[in-house]
Amino acid sequence: MPVGLHKTRAAARTTLILTQADIERLIDIPTAIRLVRQAFKTQALGQATMPPKLYLNLPEGDFRAMPAYLARPPACGIKWVNVHPANPARGLPSIMAIIVINDPATGVPLAVMDGLLITKLRTAAAAAVAAKALARPGSRVVGLVGCGGQADAQVLALAELFHLDEVRVWGRLPGEAAQFCARLRRRLRVRWSPVAGINACVAQADLIVTITPSRRPLVMRQWIKPGAHINAIGADAPGKQELDPQILREALVVVDDRRQAIHGGEINVPISKKQFFPRQIHATVGDILLGRKRGRTRADQITVFDATGLATHDVALAHESYRLALKSHLGKPIYLFRGLK
Repeated sequence: MPVGLHKTRAAARTTLILTQADIERLIDIPTAIRLVRQAFKTQALGQATMPPKLYLNLPEGDFRAMPAYLARPPACGIKWVNVHPANPARGLPSIMAIIVINDPATGVPLAVMDGLLITKLRTAAAAAVAAKALARPGSRVVGLVGCGGQADAQVLALAELFHLDEVRVWGRLPGEAAQFCARLRRRLRVRWSPVAGINACVAQADLIVTITPSRRPLVMRQWIKPGAHINAIGADAPGKQELDPQILREALVVVDDRRQAIHGGEINVPISKKQFFPRQIHATVGDILLGRKRGRTRADQITVFDATGLATHDVALAHESYRLALKSHLGKPIYLFRGLK
């Protein structure tokens, strides 16, 4: 922790409460991309600690505890996130999260904040960073498979790093893709094309983003053109799967974290069925960013980023949110413990 920040917390000893509206004012997509890129490198250098996700499975959903520590800048915390698929029928988000940030030196809880927007931003930023490292530089057409709550950030983050011409969108529900395109036209000036089938969505795409809760392959190998890059985002727990295993067998497969990907990423089901093997993982994104491994080697090569979501990214964005909130005098300070007064 920077000296000035440490002195501020030592003097106040309060815990800062930050709402989603606060986070929206503090962190934007370019900032998230910068922080996530650095966090990938920090983790690859062995300067981070990230235990495996802990799953708490319940009849109607699940919870995940995701702790992490980063050495540069010193930051630690934990995200507690739920996934309840039936929540929209109750008027609630299917995914919610909070993040607690602590002082690594003392354990003092520095902040408790909304983790939903941070999750959305860091997921999109990680995918954009991976695409920049793996996709063809001239990629201009996006095929978006799924248009739920995280989909808009996925496209907006790619637009920060690529000159996009068209976004083709498929949604599971009737009219969903058209509504999504109508809403996003105001935010990004590209050609927005809602399509009825996944084949039409991905066939001409340079950049494919799959972001569904599917437990069976949705995107088939024969639909993918040579040289396409795929950000496989939706499979983030055991049993989830969006891609035809043949895609993985033919592609250059890069993961955010080997252990998490094998356990619950896009490759988890093919590995369990012996359709793909851990030795076929080419690298982590951090390895490529540090120059330890090469990205694509041919223009016609298919590349896949298997994203599982890293707690190190959550902590990086949450710590920066806390730092900027102090600077901007945002949030509500409270005393959680009498001993801190």
